[in-house]
Amino acid sequence: MRILLASDHAGIELRQELVAALKERGVAYEDAGPQTRESVDYPDFASKVSRAVAAGEATLGVLVCGTGIGMSIVANKHRGVRAALCTTEFEARMARAHNDANVLCLGQRVVGAGVARGILEAFLSTAFEGGRHEKRVQKIREAESQG
Repeated sequence: MRILLASDHAGIELRQELVAALKERGVAYEDAGPQTRESVDYPDFASKVSRAVAAGEATLGVLVCGTGIGMSIVANKHRGVRAALCTTEFEARMARAHNDANVLCLGQRVVGAGVARGILEAFLSTAFEGGRHEKRVQKIREAESQG
């Protein structure tokens, strides 16, 4: 498993907290920045992570901005990406189990570090259930091709 993380300037602290959590867990990751608090455009970072996930260069992606909303909107514009904005561990488990989500979006201004660590753990440790959910995920793929 290889995780690619990025944020904008409003999500740096939470992204760093999640990097620490991945280190502690021994999960391979790459931190795609930014490294300073200078204002950046979140679509640039969301697209970088989304392209890597869609191409199979990363197993899963994690995106953080102030609310997580902007990142999730941009990520879901990329074919093959199923980004989920999660504020609870339950949402993270369901996003993986039922929707085969491959990008987790979080808001630094919405969830604290402890909650975010729990959400990340739930996202990483939950597998897609397939079965009755597979046809629904297939319909998502079909919707992507219809524009």
